[in-house]
Amino acid sequence: MSGLCGYTNCMNRLSREKQVQVLKSLIEGNSIRATVRMTGAAKDTVIKLLVAAGNACADYQDGAIRNLNCKRIQCDEIWAFVGAKDKNVPTEKRGQFGLGSVWTWVAIDADTKLVPSFLVGNRDVQSAHMFMQDLAHRIDSRIQLTTDGLRAYLVAVNGAFGLDVDFATLHKLYGIPAAGDGEGERRYTPPVCIGCKAATITGRPDPEHISTSYVERQNLTMRMSIRRFTRLTNAFSKKVENLAYHVALYFMYYNFCRVHQTLRVTPAMESGISNHIWEVEEILSMMDAKAAESRVA
Repeated sequence: MSGLCGYTNCMNRLSREKQVQVLKSLIEGNSIRATVRMTGAAKDTVIKLLVAAGNACADYQDGAIRNLNCKRIQCDEIWAFVGAKDKNVPTEKRGQFGLGSVWTWVAIDADTKLVPSFLVGNRDVQSAHMFMQDLAHRIDSRIQLTTDGLRAYLVAVNGAFGLDVDFATLHKLYGIPAAGDGEGERRYTPPVCIGCKAATITGRPDPEHISTSYVERQNLTMRMSIRRFTRLTNAFSKKVENLAYHVALYFMYYNFCRVHQTLRVTPAMESGISNHIWEVEEILSMMDAKAAESRVA
């Protein structure tokens, strides 16, 4: 409610064109301060618009992305940090959610490229359970599910799907950078994948489709499109709520607005839950409708 009130207030000070510019700037991977410099909007106004957009996008996707007829789903987690990296979190605040490492769980349909479910949380059994329960409630068909080797998935998938899933894990083996690299160079050189170990957990997954390539590519897109995920930056999130709002806005744009280069349509259109390519202006209209509903309530 407070986010929508803030949005109503900032609407009175910010033109429609400027609101579109702000959202587009955030969607294209700019930080809050960069967006302020580019659009001329006040920092507090940009944050209020982000909060309202994230709220509206999360609610819309929660209701719209249902009853899916998926065949192959890939899941993974992507790391970020809030406030400070783990080693710099004050001793008395360590272990408190929203400070230090935060993980975003992502599921992607390998065929339509739709992201039906995402969750900002910890990398533990509780978050895995919430993530898998949400995913299972959105899908009406039996799926082949592939995850990495994180043990939390084993319990979570069984609790959400039971035996009604073809579930496999793919554990990638990584080597160290080539010998001769300096210590500083090793720090910034990604490890080399030297092999994969697939394991069937439940059902009869097709070995040819045991893969996490699409969801790992989605992780890269997130790092490129959400400044808060960029490594070695000072644009990290200061509040975990704002990270969640930005993730919701990003996936709204990815699912409904952005045309996939291979599909030539948006993932939402390919999945049959949308009949047109959304514009950013439509996201604002959706926010207006939600704000109006809140005022009536």
